[in-house]
Amino acid sequence: MHKIVVAITGASGSVYSKVLLDKLFAIKEQWAELSVVLTENAKLVWQTELDNDGYKNYQARFYTQQDFMAPFASGSGQYDIMIIVPCSMGTLGRIASGASNDLITRAADVVLKERRKLICVVRDTPYNLIHLKNMETVTLAGGIICPATPSFYSKPTTIEEVAATVVDRVIDLAGLKINTYRWGK
Repeated sequence: MHKIVVAITGASGSVYSKVLLDKLFAIKEQWAELSVVLTENAKLVWQTELDNDGYKNYQARFYTQQDFMAPFASGSGQYDIMIIVPCSMGTLGRIASGASNDLITRAADVVLKERRKLICVVRDTPYNLIHLKNMETVTLAGGIICPATPSFYSKPTTIEEVAATVVDRVIDLAGLKINTYRWGK
């Protein structure tokens, strides 16, 4: 059974976080623990973009950015999947530089040093050379960069369905099983 931490930063793209949490709860038989770190900026962006504070409705363990007593702040906590969605370029840069100055960057550092799965769903665009170098550094360290770039061959018709094309890919990358559109089937 997986132990998953979802980190939500203040980058635009709260719909990706919401759809991910909805889908993870739909497959809760595949994980033993789900923890969430939600930044203060992420709460504001969620409210702005989704017009609600629905993040409060999920039955997950929530942690603040400064709670270094969270179990996933140490490799002994054995969390095996970390998904940062959306992942701001500032967060990515701190991970790439090894600056573990909050719980998100510390947890990412732990996941990388333990050779577990780190998936960063970057949403900002366009990328500058610093962003690309940081993506390269995180990739070389074992992380997965999954830009929030939707696909359209499944013919999504709502914003949630568009976001799901990215989220379903993230769930695949995490090694979880999900019933979703598959090319050629």
